[in-house]
Amino acid sequence: MPEGPEIRLAADKIAKVIEGKVIEDIEVGLPRLLEPSKKLEGIRVEKVETRGKAMLIHFANGLTIYSHNQLYGVWKTARRGHFPRTNRSLRLALHTKQKSALLYSASDIAVYDQSELVQHPFLSKIGPDILNSELSWEIVAERLQQSRFCNRGLSALYLDQHFIAGIGNYLRTEILFAAGVHPDFKPKQLDSKQIETLARQTLIIGKRAYDTKGHTLPPTLSNKLAKTKGSYESVRFMAFNREGSPCRNCVQPIVKAKRNGRRIYWCESCQLTVSRGIKV
Repeated sequence: MPEGPEIRLAADKIAKVIEGKVIEDIEVGLPRLLEPSKKLEGIRVEKVETRGKAMLIHFANGLTIYSHNQLYGVWKTARRGHFPRTNRSLRLALHTKQKSALLYSASDIAVYDQSELVQHPFLSKIGPDILNSELSWEIVAERLQQSRFCNRGLSALYLDQHFIAGIGNYLRTEILFAAGVHPDFKPKQLDSKQIETLARQTLIIGKRAYDTKGHTLPPTLSNKLAKTKGSYESVRFMAFNREGSPCRNCVQPIVKAKRNGRRIYWCESCQLTVSRGIKV
């Protein structure tokens, strides 16, 4: 599933094509979208934004298209009349005079009045977006210590969109690795310095993944590895999908396990374990 940085990058691409433009024609691949889509034809797009893994396309008449890619959805852009070659099912096509924004394979798509978004079953419950420019490490630290979050294992908490929206499986691994904390820790087991480090790294890794289109390596290491012929993961991640490979910090092998039904990776040397004196 695409994570927050990937959805924001897709939104950037879509915005270049439709933001500020009038949507002259709309095609839909889901029957339930036929009637509401008619209200958007001939209307200007005011803004394209993301909240976590959801994309919102706001129109000048007060309506918004909500979409969530889930596992298989993907946005594409093209010159109008030139659809990309793909076996995917077209779900939504927004045509300006010259360009098209195309959503394939997704099923979680709807049109809402903007006033209804505060009551949306997903949007009304998610936490702050990991890429929100107003989200500070202090806010993340405060949330880590809230009663509803502090007693949960970090492996579960860092997939919970109620905590921070936009974090998914690879970001979970990479953030916890960068902070040097074991995924089985709970926030209440961490001291103030560890909380601060974790909060700071949450934002650093999230922004880095956005800036580099999915890479989480520190810039100096990324530049060095870019000159090698390693696998995709070997030049992209510090720990994720690197089971058995040496830790980039201490050369101990990276461990893989399952937490919350999803694969996760860590270094048993760099990410301290509960057995090393952290009190439960």
